[in-house]
Amino acid sequence: MSVQEAYAEVGRITRREAKNFAYGIMVLPRAKRQAIAAIYAFARRVDDVADGELPPEEKRVRLEELRAALDGDSADGDPADPVFVALRDARERFGIPREPLAALVDGGLQDLAQSTYADFAELRGYCEKVAGAVGLACVPVYGSGDTAHAMTLGIALQLINIIRDVAEDEQLGRVYLPQDELAAFGVEDLAPSPEFRELMVFQAARARAHLAEGLRLLDSLDRRSALCVGTFAGLYRETLDRIEASGFDVFGEKTRLSTSRKLAVVAKELLP
Repeated sequence: MSVQEAYAEVGRITRREAKNFAYGIMVLPRAKRQAIAAIYAFARRVDDVADGELPPEEKRVRLEELRAALDGDSADGDPADPVFVALRDARERFGIPREPLAALVDGGLQDLAQSTYADFAELRGYCEKVAGAVGLACVPVYGSGDTAHAMTLGIALQLINIIRDVAEDEQLGRVYLPQDELAAFGVEDLAPSPEFRELMVFQAARARAHLAEGLRLLDSLDRRSALCVGTFAGLYRETLDRIEASGFDVFGEKTRLSTSRKLAVVAKELLP
């Protein structure tokens, strides 16, 4: 498989699976867009294994294969795996380090071993692996060395995902909301209640604070990279706004932005 064929495939994966990222990276030059899609496709592969239906031990084996594939062959022994063909080329072009990609695997393994988090410090450590690491992998593609704000921005986006996916995660047997905060707000069950809404107001404020801090990354980016990051951050902010406007009803239909609304967010970021 050629490198360009591999990039075409990771682009398809991103457009199909990562609607927010797909809208963000559309403003990037082709080489950067391809590299970000390769990073996303690898992260998606990790998520699909960790959240899939295989027995836990087989998941662990698959995840360790993905880690090993960062240093050589693809996860299934096929050197023509498009995700790894594209990722190898992107790493060579932009100097994407191995460590954050391996951290994504660590996050997947943590999901197999841990289903609750005692406090925010513990949750933050998890978020650093599954989302902050994406920021660290992407920041050299953007041409920045601001790893601190890239990490914080990734954590912010994960915190918004956690708010949105409370019910879905519970079905997977996972509760990411910190246990000490559940207790402090008097939330005994994950269900609509005044106590739950107050807890979620608190969670949303934390996510917004991380988002504001993380967006200081834009100061170190060229215009098109800043447009990319600003766009997908704006899409996450819009999602959080919608959830907040619903009174944090995260137990019904999952909050999703329409195509027209996403385009409106893109257009807003394009305005000078």
